[in-house]
Amino acid sequence: MATNVQKITLSPSRDIPFNKLLLSQSNVRRIKAGVSIEELAEDIARRGLLQGLSVRPVVDDAGVETGMFEIPAGGRRYRALELLVKQKRLARTAPVPCVLREGGIAEEDSLAENVQRAPLHPLDQFRAFLALREKGQPEEEIAAAFFVSVGVVKQRLRLASVSPVLLEVYAEDGMTLDQLMAFTVSGDHARQEQVFDRLKTSYDKQPYAIRRMLTEGAVRACDKRAQFIGLEAYVEAGGTILRDLFQGDDGGWLQDVALVDRLVAEKLKAESDAVVGEGWKWVEMAPDFAYGHTYGLRQLRGETIPLTTEEEASRDALQAEYDRLSAEYAEADELPQDVGARLGEIETAIEAFEARPITFDPAEVARAGAFVSIAHDGAVRVERGYVRPEDELPVEPEVAAEDAGPHHIAAAAMRSGEAVMADAPAPEPEEDEGLSAISDRLMTELTSHRTLGLRQALGERPDVAFLAALHALTLKSFYRYGSDSCLELDLKSIAFSAQAPGLNDSASAEAIHARHEGWVKVLPKDSADLWEALREWESDTRSGLFAHVVSLSVNAVHEAWNRRPRALNHADQLARAVDLDMAAAGWKPTVDNYLGRVTKARILQAVSEAKEPRAAERIAHLKKGEMAREAEALLADTGWLPEPLRGAEPAVGEEMAAQDGTTAMGEDESLEDTEDTTDIPPAVAAE
Repeated sequence: MATNVQKITLSPSRDIPFNKLLLSQSNVRRIKAGVSIEELAEDIARRGLLQGLSVRPVVDDAGVETGMFEIPAGGRRYRALELLVKQKRLARTAPVPCVLREGGIAEEDSLAENVQRAPLHPLDQFRAFLALREKGQPEEEIAAAFFVSVGVVKQRLRLASVSPVLLEVYAEDGMTLDQLMAFTVSGDHARQEQVFDRLKTSYDKQPYAIRRMLTEGAVRACDKRAQFIGLEAYVEAGGTILRDLFQGDDGGWLQDVALVDRLVAEKLKAESDAVVGEGWKWVEMAPDFAYGHTYGLRQLRGETIPLTTEEEASRDALQAEYDRLSAEYAEADELPQDVGARLGEIETAIEAFEARPITFDPAEVARAGAFVSIAHDGAVRVERGYVRPEDELPVEPEVAAEDAGPHHIAAAAMRSGEAVMADAPAPEPEEDEGLSAISDRLMTELTSHRTLGLRQALGERPDVAFLAALHALTLKSFYRYGSDSCLELDLKSIAFSAQAPGLNDSASAEAIHARHEGWVKVLPKDSADLWEALREWESDTRSGLFAHVVSLSVNAVHEAWNRRPRALNHADQLARAVDLDMAAAGWKPTVDNYLGRVTKARILQAVSEAKEPRAAERIAHLKKGEMAREAEALLADTGWLPEPLRGAEPAVGEEMAAQDGTTAMGEDESLEDTEDTTDIPPAVAAE
């Protein structure tokens, strides 16, 4: 026998004037959440009321309806309508669509309406935004209609444009939203699906791993080559840029590497052609040169073009303004924005006055050349005025005897044919021969005595000895010919046989180059004037130059064919003395400079030391290349260093001295504070 199913009856709906409605105390929503009342009011004003209110008649004590209706469900919509009425954008008697409820419990109606409401799946929202965009609605209008930023709209549109295969996986909860965001880095659906297939067999499915796989082989926008050609020029040439809308990407990734290389070559050629027009004998160009590519070449010393009267007046005015603003806001905790901007403008303008162009002797330009490359910040780097050894003029003869000191007289005599062989006894001159030249043998003997006298006297004058050593080493470092000193001191600055990746663009290389060029500007052009210039300098300036030239001779390179254990031990001591920190100096482990060139065990050891063993376990299953790339991301900004770059442990003797608070110099390492032992014999002083 069939059972009759009882049919349900829906609550009737009717339009009720707004002024007949009021909020109910039965509404369970007490805490504000979601879209604000103001935004909801604007949405109603634009689209109308999309969902009616659930109301119940208000009755008096006798149970008679009063003509008013309370709202247990829909209070936010009521408040939005109330706001529109207060703004006089809606009439007080405007009809409001309502569902009239009579049975049941008012609180149950309010709770059911909120609990049973199913939120929209994010993918449905992404696709809805895409549908609006495809129907011609601009992104700005979409953002205004849904009270979000244009950036949020772009993000949702990008998510909707991911490969449909991946979107279906996301819809079935086979992928997290963060993983889907990572796939938006590339717009190539085939590439996205390829990486997703690789991800199935990968232990590490983190978003950063997805981004790294999608950008393999691309050129980062922060790469100096990309900065050199400019992103606009790259895009105009047909290149595409991969962007990450969900986290910082430093400008994205340039996908067409061949196009980048072609644009770099074309722009470098144009820059080098301009340098060739200056008259140089040769010009070499490359995106990068090996560190030390100028070793063995003489650098020309040009003349800086002086400022004109007008330029000097402008510079002085800018400096005065800078000093005034600095003094005025010296005590301020934070500079006003306009003042800070103005100070930056003044600094830039003053630096432009200081960076004056340099002119060279046309005769020297005709036998010298220049290097054109890309600096670490993407600017063009032009190194002008380098002379190759084969282009040098023949060495000029020694100075004439009348212009030389006593040690040149013998050489002059030999050139005139008046001297005899040094190892043959020289005949004594006859009385009537007059003032003939001193024999070479006698000159050698006399100057031998003078050399010993100089040695003894110089050994008692540390200040002059320091000046003489500085003079000799500076000649070796900055001048082509280092024979202007009688000191048999030498200074070698090795060229690196193995060029480490990025060596020429490292922070240390840039700092050394800038410091060297700074000294070039203050040293005299002629080596004959160097001694007097050094004598006139303050002691701090001389010490700074001495530190620089000595630093150029440091060789702490380990080479398999050149075993120097004691020298490398001294390098450790030197590193401790200067508190060397290679991480602070800018070195970071990358695939190119370390991780891609060691075993998997060392990669895992590095990650374990810098992070934790669990982090190493997460990448242990990967292949060597992928493991190195993941390790680079994990080690970034951790300050981790491989053993050869870490600070060496002090030797036993040094450690004991440190515990005692003493050094080889005594209680204090400062020369100024040590006891004067000038008049003490060496053996006693040593004791």
